[in-house]
Amino acid sequence: MRTAAARAAALVTVIGVIGLLPWLSGRDAALSVLRARSAEQAATDEALDAIREDLGLDAGPSTLLARWAAGLLRGDLGSSWVSGAEVLPSVVGALRVSLSLMGVSLVVALLVATALCAGTVVRAARGTLRRTGTGAPAAVLASVPEFLLATVGLLVLGVWLGALPTSGWTGPESMVLPALAMGLPAGGLLGRLVDDAVPAVAGERWTGLWRASGVSSPRIAGAVLRRALPAVAPQFGLVAVGLTGGAVAVETVFAVPGIGRTALGAAKSQDLPLLQGAVLALLLLGLAAGAAAQVSRTRLLGPGLRDAALALPAPRRASTGRVGRAVPAVLAAVLALVTVWGMLRDPFTVDTAARLMPPSWTHPLGTDGLGRDVLARLGHGARDTVGVAGLVCLLSYVFALVIGFLPRFAAGVADVANALPPVIAGILVAAAVGPGTVGASLAVASISWPPLAAHAAALVQETRSAGFLSAQRAIGATEFWVLTRHVLPSVAGPVARHAVLRLPGIALALASLGFLGLGAQAPAPEWGLLLDESRAYIERAPWAALAPAVALALLAGLAVSLSALTVSRRTLGPSAVADAPLAKDASPMKDASPVADPSSVADPSAVQDPSPVKEVIA
Repeated sequence: MRTAAARAAALVTVIGVIGLLPWLSGRDAALSVLRARSAEQAATDEALDAIREDLGLDAGPSTLLARWAAGLLRGDLGSSWVSGAEVLPSVVGALRVSLSLMGVSLVVALLVATALCAGTVVRAARGTLRRTGTGAPAAVLASVPEFLLATVGLLVLGVWLGALPTSGWTGPESMVLPALAMGLPAGGLLGRLVDDAVPAVAGERWTGLWRASGVSSPRIAGAVLRRALPAVAPQFGLVAVGLTGGAVAVETVFAVPGIGRTALGAAKSQDLPLLQGAVLALLLLGLAAGAAAQVSRTRLLGPGLRDAALALPAPRRASTGRVGRAVPAVLAAVLALVTVWGMLRDPFTVDTAARLMPPSWTHPLGTDGLGRDVLARLGHGARDTVGVAGLVCLLSYVFALVIGFLPRFAAGVADVANALPPVIAGILVAAAVGPGTVGASLAVASISWPPLAAHAAALVQETRSAGFLSAQRAIGATEFWVLTRHVLPSVAGPVARHAVLRLPGIALALASLGFLGLGAQAPAPEWGLLLDESRAYIERAPWAALAPAVALALLAGLAVSLSALTVSRRTLGPSAVADAPLAKDASPMKDASPVADPSSVADPSAVQDPSPVKEVIA
């Protein structure tokens, strides 16, 4: 009931704020509608008054919202203020296109994620997993801008090779390029999350018991994967929704008539009925995906969650080795060198005679379309890009940890917030506080915390259901002690690595809002703006787009490799506790023997532990 109430409250709040958009923005909605209907018509007082009377704008926002809600109860979303067409068929058609594209993109993402984490799962099943990697390949893949992938794919596969259509929605072949552009970064994110969860599961005692009992490696691998997936299951739902409503840039590049592009066009023209209908469809989709992910997670955990018999993963942290320690040092040195070298140069000097110059001694990274030095703009933009994105990431992480301890509330609000495209959130925030870096930061922060909160809530619920915590409570441990000494250390590390993995994505979201006039404005040397400015001439001067893209990839690799070095193993007390979670029916008078047939156990984490309960309590 609390989850349903949180979802309903968040849904009503978002729809209500959208209904206030013309009044929050301070712009005349009648003028926006007039320009959208006919850009050449003069904005006379008579024409504007006629539009206000036709749309009922003089009645005020409360009356318009009431009328819209009454129509919604009858299944009527109203008519578009711009075209006059019915909103419901337009929204259904756009949603059908976006769902088809989302399905293909999700398949690509799952294939990529499987390739990234397959080696870790196999080694965990064989018992040969000695150390975890830095996750740099997945982090780099997740940091590649979707619109840059879309532009490169369009240029290479569509224009140069002519193998695939470059725009429009004509059939299955039109899905290939957009699906690759969206699925590759999403697969990198999911692969990193699963790869991060598997080593912790491999440290649970039941995996050794299964191997000792002769269970085959493929069966153990399946059980390990099943045990690791519940913690990241909510992320699959969030990614699916993000592929539907958050693909505005990709839909724009390929002229795909999806729901995200429809919502963006309605927001720009202040077509309130169409915007409300599109966002409502996205929010309902987000709620459905969140509910499906929660059901899948509960079924994966099985009775262990209900009976508080889950083992708490607590592997010892293996040494990362010299290579692991050298990776972040090398990446940091390269980024520092580029930043310092670029800050010694002028990023604003325009030299039209040196437009689109290739890299040389004078311009080590070449020049852009106005003849400005790319190295200088890259170095000066590091402060704004990395600094602002890091602050937003930190705020989202702290808020996600706090709200993650309220899993029912977090699930409801996160589903709604995640379904809201960043562009729409940016328009709403900019309407209230005005365009600029602050407004863009608030907009991105408002939608960056749901994946982290969902991850934290899932880990909190699993950790609270750990078997040995029942013994802690039985001997008088307070709930505060359990939360601070066991639950929080078990949640903070994985969520921190997740937050670091999303740092480049936050930087790109800030850049996309700046490109739309809602964030950093030109000629600011912001990395995302550099990418956007270079898209028009990427075929003639690829170095202008390659420089900020590589910088974002290096930033992602640095952040993830540093997190792999600094995350310590969970604090669970003595080593006996870390290695021996309490079995559900263990007795202090005897040791629990290994199961005769471990493969028959439905919940791998509920396998009895051979350690005495007195060691666990100690």
